[in-house]
Formats: sequence, C-alpha cells, structure tokens
Amino acid sequence: MRRLAQLARIGLLVLDDFLLTPPNLVEAKDLLEVIDDRNQVRSTLVVSQLPVEAWHPALAGGDPTLADAILDRLVHNAHRLALTGSSMRRRQPEDPAA
Repeated sequence: MRRLAQLARIGLLVLDDFLLTPPNLVEAKDLLEVIDDRNQVRSTLVVSQLPVEAWHPALAGGDPTLADAILDRLVHNAHRLALTGSSMRRRQPEDPAA
C-alpha cells in the first residue's frame, strides 16, 4: 500500500512497454488504484507497442469492467502520438568516411 501511495505522488509516472505482457487480476487492480489516484491530478506517460485499440482486449483477460475503468482514466483527456515507420533502435551502418 505504501508503494502505491508513492506512485500516486510522483509528478510524472512513465509506464514503458505498457501491456507487453497482460497483467493478472491483482496487478490490474493495483494499476487501477494508481491511475485512479493520479487521475486529473498528476501526469502519466504511457508508451506501448500495442495500438490503443488493442489495450482493452489485453487488459480484459482478468475482468472487462476493470479494463473499462483503467482505460477510461488513461485515455480520457489524453494526448495521443501514434508513431509510424521503422524502429529507431535498429543500428544504422557506420559511415566509413567518418
């Protein structure tokens, strides 16, 4: 409970690789608690390889109502940036002239 309270107070919470593996029911409930405590009070940045449209099915495995509650708080009033193109992590060939 103390850790959840700490997460609620962080100025900017970054959720990187969101839903890379779907949360179990307990993890989803904890996520809802953190998101609910932060909702419209603190900023949360979510980075995911899944499109937003695929989030609900990934979360709903445990409980669709819980998935609705989490996404309502995350997506409502959110600014979305959908990136396209190849990965920037791919190494570029080294320039032999450099």
